[in-house]
Amino acid sequence: MDAIYSFKRIEKKYLLSEAQAEALFQRIGAHLRPDEYGRSTVLSLYLDTPDRRIIRSSIEAADYKEKLRLRSYGTAGADSTVFLELKKKYGGVVYKRRAAMTLREAERYLRMGIKPFESQIMSEIDWAMRLYGRPKAAMLIACEREAWFDEAHPDLRLTFDRNIRCRENELRLDRGSAGICLLPRDTVLLEIKTAGAMPLWLADALDAESILPGSFSKYGEAYLRTLKEKNRPVSITEGGERHVVNL
Repeated sequence: MDAIYSFKRIEKKYLLSEAQAEALFQRIGAHLRPDEYGRSTVLSLYLDTPDRRIIRSSIEAADYKEKLRLRSYGTAGADSTVFLELKKKYGGVVYKRRAAMTLREAERYLRMGIKPFESQIMSEIDWAMRLYGRPKAAMLIACEREAWFDEAHPDLRLTFDRNIRCRENELRLDRGSAGICLLPRDTVLLEIKTAGAMPLWLADALDAESILPGSFSKYGEAYLRTLKEKNRPVSITEGGERHVVNL
């Protein structure tokens, strides 16, 4: 399997109540169509070093952030398609490299370093993996997602994530999506992804509902929560305050 994807886009995140999400969708739903995955359970297995160097750097860095993860849509089987991803953020722009393969191929690569195929993007991902000393699974994060796009603006994508949860055990994509909730049950994470400015109808709808962008990182929040639960000090270098960065 040799499907390769590359993305360069601006991503904005918004934490909404269910009432806000419903009101917003009433305004914009006529413009949207379900994307390839529509409604799905998204499982993301974040890779990191034993000392959590990748997420610590992401939280502490001002301009450059990076993550490595393995993603599936629904609980994966050995021959299910999964996506190995390298995600970077620089200067407010997100760059993502994504390689599709089977779970069997992905696990062999993570365990033994055997690439499932050769390609430019697979080489970029492999370079990052070697840079970090071949990081291992560190956190599984799952959510229930609704994904939409606008046919008139094909670069525009909106996702609504609910019941965001995490776990540090059973770090496999074939072991279900159970985990500890990261947000209150009635909170929805909206992500708006576009190659440029968002269309006027969307900007007007956000303004009408008084919805403002914020910062939220699923892996960052999960990491900080585990530190707190283990009574470990949290060291963040942005003014000494607790910040969860946006990546």
